[in-house]
Amino acid sequence: MKIALSELLTGQVQPFGPHDVPSGILKSPANRPLWLGLEGFEGDAQGDRRHHGGPDKAVHHYPFEHYDVWRLTIGPCRALDAAGAFGENLSTQGLTEADIAIGDVFRLGEAVIEVSQGRQPCWKLNHRFGVADMALRVQRSGRTGWYYRVLQEGLVRPDSALERIERRTPDWPLARLWRVLYVNTLDMEELSAMSALPDLPGSWRRLAERRLSSRKVEDWTKRLSDTATTISSPPESRS
Repeated sequence: MKIALSELLTGQVQPFGPHDVPSGILKSPANRPLWLGLEGFEGDAQGDRRHHGGPDKAVHHYPFEHYDVWRLTIGPCRALDAAGAFGENLSTQGLTEADIAIGDVFRLGEAVIEVSQGRQPCWKLNHRFGVADMALRVQRSGRTGWYYRVLQEGLVRPDSALERIERRTPDWPLARLWRVLYVNTLDMEELSAMSALPDLPGSWRRLAERRLSSRKVEDWTKRLSDTATTISSPPESRS
């Protein structure tokens, strides 16, 4: 499988939202080759390093075909006029959460990257789109996008292609992980299988193990809603 990039995007930290929270969610297309290191692309940064970035979230990928669905769901939105609305580094068409599995390895330009986890949407999406529950909508939809870790550093051009070179756990597409995390949240058999995946990042393994131990689902409120700010609910026509 080989999929050409639609866009290669990066962004620096800048004030974001009504409280000027430092964030790197605003991305712009690259017009030259970029070095991809173990923690991401040159010229790319994250404002909250506790929850964003790092080796297991070095590169964020969001399918551009989801944009059409979001336009139908929330109505006209300037953020959806071009790739980068979800803070992604890679934009493509022809590859979704149903096609991607944990541990899939891709060559991208001179670099080699591995699918590490799906994205857990956060409250910044609410402000990005001006929709009070956008992060929750993304979570419920399964159109979350995903992250890569970098196995081999290298130069990546804006017109590079993603070429899958290895599949380690084809039975675990991201759509299945999404269902375990957000739909059948206390399916003990699936949680146990998830926790045993060899390429799962430690944070997701611990999440599965906590559910198995406590038989409870963690509270998503803080991640999905910025309690320090208030956004008007979208009009009914955008539901």
